[in-house]
Amino acid sequence: MSGAAKFKNNVKVSERHGAGEWLIERVLLVALLPLGLWAASTGFTLAGAGYDAVLAWFANPLNAGLLAITVVVFFGYVSLAWKVILEDYVPNAGTRGALVGLLNIVFLVLAAASVFFIVRMALGSAPLPAGFGA
Repeated sequence: MSGAAKFKNNVKVSERHGAGEWLIERVLLVALLPLGLWAASTGFTLAGAGYDAVLAWFANPLNAGLLAITVVVFFGYVSLAWKVILEDYVPNAGTRGALVGLLNIVFLVLAAASVFFIVRMALGSAPLPAGFGA
């Protein structure tokens, strides 16, 4: 690595991609705000409803689609947020990289499982396979 700083339009250019990640975080947050409010209000609305009412709600493609988008945006935002936290507070680069990788896998699995179960509910299937979790 050379000692000379790189500049573009008299502004120091970051050697990392922090500005791009910052922008992605903000875009995801702007998308998550209305989606999160919608999901929260829906949760309050469905709180006392029976299974058939919830199944009917999931059967609406707009509801299922918006919920799936909300889940994907949420886990994308959380993944970036945890990456920033780890970069700030874990000094060892190897440990930090391993933790970021592990958390990315965890959030990807959670997002995929969430979308899978949303699709199952939207298609009218039971939320869990028979005998699972009994």
